Amino acid sequence: MNKHLIACAISLPLLAAPWLCAAADASRAVFGTMPDGRKVEVVTLDDGHGFTARVISLGASLQSLMLPDRDGKLADVVLAYPDLHDYLAKPQYFGATVGRFANRIAGGRFTLDGKSYQLTLNDGPNSLHGGAKGFDKVVWQVMKVVKSPEPSVTLRYVSPDGDQGYPGTLTATATYTLKAGHELDIDYSATTDKPTIVNLSNHAYWNLGGEGSVSVYDDILTIPGDSITPVDDTLIPTGEFRTVAGTDYDFRRGKPIGRDIRDGKEQQLLRGHGYDMNWVISRTEASAPRLVAKVEDPRSGRVLTLYSAQPGLQFYSGNFLDGTSVGKSGRIYRQGDAFVLEPQRFPDTPNHPDFGSARLAPGQTYHNHIVYRFSVDGGTGR
Repeated sequence: MNKHLIACAISLPLLAAPWLCAAADASRAVFGTMPDGRKVEVVTLDDGHGFTARVISLGASLQSLMLPDRDGKLADVVLAYPDLHDYLAKPQYFGATVGRFANRIAGGRFTLDGKSYQLTLNDGPNSLHGGAKGFDKVVWQVMKVVKSPEPSVTLRYVSPDGDQGYPGTLTATATYTLKAGHELDIDYSATTDKPTIVNLSNHAYWNLGGEGSVSVYDDILTIPGDSITPVDDTLIPTGEFRTVAGTDYDFRRGKPIGRDIRDGKEQQLLRGHGYDMNWVISRTEASAPRLVAKVEDPRSGRVLTLYSAQPGLQFYSGNFLDGTSVGKSGRIYRQGDAFVLEPQRFPDTPNHPDFGSARLAPGQTYHNHIVYRFSVDGGTGR
């Protein structure tokens, strides 16, 4: 037994779970090389029992997550590319950290402290996920890799003043941690040297049956939000808060993702080609992470329970996976082959006073702590 395991065993209480002293580990390697010669790293976090995560420094992205099903069979439940070339050739936000501002900003314009700013446009007339070169398309620096018993990696990116049109030099960090009980934590933070706006989230595409497997439309989704922020034909919020009661957007009691997705009643579903909407979990940020979504896969028995303190949750049903991307398993990704759950501030918040504020000032620290807890067969949750 190595020195770490001996020290771990001695330090644990008598009745502590014995797996905490298993061979949990964290390792780093080269994932690929950028056209300018910079190396993209991959960090593998391993709990010693098959629960593993791979994070690449391009976009501080979750590239893989291995989970057991109800029979103990492991599968990778995150959609991603197998190599760096594909990430560069056809970006899809697979597992990426999105920012500086996750989601859309109308016309790429906002006003802060009386001054107007124009961002780069990359989604028709709007700016999406930080603009033409958002945080998903830059190489983050691996700052720290921590080994067992709870392996983690911390990455950092310094976005200069004026980057994509945003004011202020923003220093962002992303920390991925594997915790006991099959829990993946992502902790985002950011500071700035002058007033700016910020809204960071993770854009992992999930398929609890295994990436490249069947559609997620039979998965049971629960979202404890009683309203949405409806959008116009460019997917920008109108400013309204609309109840989900009596609509296809009511997931409060849980229902299959695909049950109502094609019934043609909702204009919002037509505009997004499926679900691509912000649910209002609360009007303000909570003091600590609380339940924002739960997804149950009836085939594998895998369950994802999601926690965050953010007021909004963007649920996207993989509508624009068009069969032109080939994933790690060698299978084509098609519409409905994954779902995305992004805890965040509401889309276009800087242009809607009723949505709250995305302002970050010098001396303040922005946080978005996202907790993904995995279980099987409808586990007890948190």
